[in-house]
Amino acid sequence: MRRILGIAAVAAICLAPAAYAATDAECQDMWKKADVNADGVLSDMETTRYTAAMRIRDRAPPADGRLTQAAFMDSCKADVFARRTVDAGAPLKGANSFTEAQARDRAAAEGYAGVSALAKDADGIWRGTATQDGKTVSIAVDFKGNVVGQPAS
Repeated sequence: MRRILGIAAVAAICLAPAAYAATDAECQDMWKKADVNADGVLSDMETTRYTAAMRIRDRAPPADGRLTQAAFMDSCKADVFARRTVDAGAPLKGANSFTEAQARDRAAAEGYAGVSALAKDADGIWRGTATQDGKTVSIAVDFKGNVVGQPAS
């Protein structure tokens, strides 16, 4: 009997949904903040963060650069736009295979705008500047995709 209960418990854990999935309300709130001009579609600067996140997660962003609310909601509910947890001690040294464009996408997906030309340092970390909340920050993107920002000096 214990064995059957143990197998059932393991099966329940394996079949359980992901620990976190964005709710309809969370996705609607995110949409309202993203659709700055309230025209029902994300375009131009509104879409930068979201199309970058889609590229990172192997979801094709819209070819015309315009993200509809329906497509946004589908991706949101699939946690495509969820912020990534940064590893302790990041940025981490290591062989970085990201191209500059891929590093730029990771920064954009985390909410950094106006990312400058990035340069990879001797530790394999892409470094540059960007803006966040209207302030210039120094950013670093490591080989694991961690994006770290701090006030520019």
